[in-house]
Amino acid sequence: MRNVSETVKQLIIINIIFFIGTQILGDVAYKYLSLYYPENSDFKYWQPLTHMFMHGNLMHIFFNMFALFSFGTALEQMWGSKKFLFFYISCGLGAAFIHILSNYYFFHEGLNTLLANGIQKSEIFQVLGEGKYDSRWTEILSKSGFESFTSAFMTPAVGASGAIYGVLVAFAFMFPNAELALMFIPIPIKAKYFVPVIVGLDLFSGVTGFSVFGGGIAHFAHVGGALFGFLMVWYWKKNQFNSNRWN
Repeated sequence: MRNVSETVKQLIIINIIFFIGTQILGDVAYKYLSLYYPENSDFKYWQPLTHMFMHGNLMHIFFNMFALFSFGTALEQMWGSKKFLFFYISCGLGAAFIHILSNYYFFHEGLNTLLANGIQKSEIFQVLGEGKYDSRWTEILSKSGFESFTSAFMTPAVGASGAIYGVLVAFAFMFPNAELALMFIPIPIKAKYFVPVIVGLDLFSGVTGFSVFGGGIAHFAHVGGALFGFLMVWYWKKNQFNSNRWN
């Protein structure tokens, strides 16, 4: 950890503390700190912030913290601690915002279909609130529509991935020709090629429902973090925001 910048180090430590705490406390920690859909009674106003410090398993936190260490340190050294922390948290909140928007679309698309077929709104919310579903819904909604509808309402989001995607985009923007040696790709690839492909695959998976990286991934949260990261670094570059303004 000698080569890691101070804020990145602190963020990694905080994430590890959260992870150990959730392993000790179990479901109660995930219930209160994960990001639930706002129409779900388990949603709390602090979850858009706390969810980015929660992780589902050891591999989840390892890859996120490895990426934060690998790419965040260079950005913090260039921008300074305050600017980097503002950027990181903003990307995480932006990811939560886009994730909620996409869930709103998928949930209400299914809800409107069920309402049009005579299912009562109060009945739908009562069943979902109990963590269940009505078998009649599977006859009205398509398979993908049903999965998107129920998942949007019931499945909480966890992880720093949205903020990490913002960091990745910023790194590619600031160091486009940096060659990345990745464990699953045998040859180095420049950041300006690698990052757009990764973000594009997440967008493809979010739109089509076909996940290249496996199930249980909040693809639109990744895209949201990348989008907010790009907009911020583009704005700063355009207006030449100096790091001294943050010190």
